[in-house]
Amino acid sequence: MKKNIEIAQFGEGNFLRAFADEMIDAANKAEVFDGGVAIIKPIPLGDLSKFEAQGLKYNVVLRGMQNGEAVVTHRRIDCICSVVDPYVDFSAYLGIARGEALRFVISNTTEAGIAFDAADAFENKPAHSFPGKLTQFLYERYVFFAGAADKGLIVLPAELIEQNGSKLRDFVLDYIKLWALPDAFAAWVRDTCLFCNTLVDRIVSGYPADEAQELARTLPDGRDDLMVVGEPFGLWVIAHERYEAVQAAFPLDKAGLPVVFCADETPYRVRKVRLLNGAHTTMVFAAHLSGFETVGEAMADATMRAFVKRVLYDEIAPTVPLGIQEVRAFADSVIERFDNPFIKHRLLSIALNSVSKWKTRVMPTLLDYQAATGNFPSGICLGLAAMKIFYDKNTGDTQDGADFPLFWDAEIGGVAGLKDYVCSMITEIQALGLQEVLLNQLSGGDQ
Repeated sequence: MKKNIEIAQFGEGNFLRAFADEMIDAANKAEVFDGGVAIIKPIPLGDLSKFEAQGLKYNVVLRGMQNGEAVVTHRRIDCICSVVDPYVDFSAYLGIARGEALRFVISNTTEAGIAFDAADAFENKPAHSFPGKLTQFLYERYVFFAGAADKGLIVLPAELIEQNGSKLRDFVLDYIKLWALPDAFAAWVRDTCLFCNTLVDRIVSGYPADEAQELARTLPDGRDDLMVVGEPFGLWVIAHERYEAVQAAFPLDKAGLPVVFCADETPYRVRKVRLLNGAHTTMVFAAHLSGFETVGEAMADATMRAFVKRVLYDEIAPTVPLGIQEVRAFADSVIERFDNPFIKHRLLSIALNSVSKWKTRVMPTLLDYQAATGNFPSGICLGLAAMKIFYDKNTGDTQDGADFPLFWDAEIGGVAGLKDYVCSMITEIQALGLQEVLLNQLSGGDQ
C-alpha cells in the first residue's frame, strides 16, 4: 500500500539514504510511524533514473562491531514514494508542497548548501540556493493552505554545521525580505514552522563497488545499483525549544532507534567532537609514527589501543558536559567504531588539516582538563608532540617548532607552559623512541 508523503527530502545521496531513510523505514516497519518520503534533487547535476528503474527500492547494508562482535545486517528500504527533479519538473516540485499529509522537511545539501545568495530570484525555477528553494516551497504551501496554522512544517537539516536549523530559518526569512514576500508569510514561517538544530553521526562508505556482486547474492532482489553501505552506529540528535512536539510527531525513538530529542544539541555535539573526532586527531600521528597505516591496524596493537583508551576515558571523557555513564557509553562506541573491520580508514586521510582540527577538536579538552587538574593531559600532549614531529619532517623545520609559526601560533603557543611541555616531550621521543615514551606514560612514569 502506497504511503502518504509526510517527508520532503532535499538530497538523494548516500548519507541520507543510509541514515534518515533507513531509520524512517525501520520506524514504519515497527509501526510507530507511517510516513513516505519524496526525494527532491537539490542541484542540477546527476539524475534519478536508478530510483525509477528499481521501483524506488534499494538496500542498506550496515557492517561493524556491536558488543564486541562483528555484525552485518541489511534492510530493504520501502519508504520512498516519489523522486522529483525541480530542474526538470518545477510544477511537480511545488506539488509536493501542497501535500495534505506533508509534515517534515529533511535535507543534506552539504555544508555549503545552507548559504544565502543575494543574486537569487524568486522567479527562478527553481531558485539556485537550497534556502531559496525552500522559501519557494514553503510559500507555495502557505498560499495553497491560506496560511493555516496547522500546515507549518518541521524542518530537520542534516548539514554538518552548528545551529543548522537556526541558520536555515534565518536565510529563509532573508529571502522573504529580499523577494518582498508578504509579512504574514514571514510570521507563518516563524510561528508555525519548527526549524530544528540537529547533529547526525554515522559513517557511510557508499556503494560497495568492489563487493557489489558478492553482497548482491545476500539481497532478496539480487543486483542493486543503489545499494549503500554504512556502519551500525548511528546518532540523530534533534533539538528545539518545543522538542516534545517534534518527538510526538516523529517518534522514531519508540522503535528503539538512536534518536535523541532535546532543547539543546550542544552537549551532544561536544561529546561527539571531543570523544570521536578528538580521539582520531590525537591518535593519528602517534599511530603513523609507530608504523601503522590504518585505524584498524593501530587498534590491533596492544600499546596503541591502551593509549587511545587512556586518552578517551581518562583525559577526554571527564571534560564532556553530560552524565558520566552516558559519556562512557559513547566512548565505548568510539572504540567499537575504531575496531570496525569493514572500514579501512587510512591515518593520513584523517591527518589532513590537522592543526586547525586540533584547535577545534582537542584544544578545548586540553584547556578544560588543565583547569580542572592543574596539569596538562599527557596523552593528548603526546599526540600533539607526534603531530609536531610529523610536521617537522614534512616541512624541513628541525628546531622543535620554534620557527614554525603555523604550529606555535597565538592560540596554541599562547597557552602558558604548553610549548615547553610539548617540546620536552619531543626531545624525549627523539631520545627514546615513541613506543618507549608511550609505554612510560601507560605505566604511570609520566606523572
